[in-house]
Amino acid sequence: MRCVFCAIRDGRLPAMRLAEDESAFAVLDINPINDGHTLVIPRTHAETIFDIAEEDMVATIRLARRVAAGIRNGLRPDGLNLLQNSGAAAFQSVPHFHLHLIPRWKDDGKGFAWDLAPGNPGRMRDAAEKIRAALR
Repeated sequence: MRCVFCAIRDGRLPAMRLAEDESAFAVLDINPINDGHTLVIPRTHAETIFDIAEEDMVATIRLARRVAAGIRNGLRPDGLNLLQNSGAAAFQSVPHFHLHLIPRWKDDGKGFAWDLAPGNPGRMRDAAEKIRAALR
């Protein structure tokens, strides 16, 4: 089996499906951070944000917005994380682009916190110029 999400898409692996359309589908994460942790996955296989076609990304975020409303109305969390990991250094564990919708409750004991510290202005300017140059 090459890609677990493609296998779920094709019905070769079970999953708790929440919603789907012609371009994307949403399933509960089998290793949830909190109840209702959902994965929104494009039907077309693309490994990372750098590989996905724009129309597939748009379709995926459109379904994510719809499912997020279902999470808000069904589970009543205090907040929600929208998370996307691309590449091993960013903790991507399945090489198929996907979005995480993670319901959050005040004092749920879950993380994503880091110390806020001002950036180095010189390094920030250097990074900004490199990004701008790459966008030209």
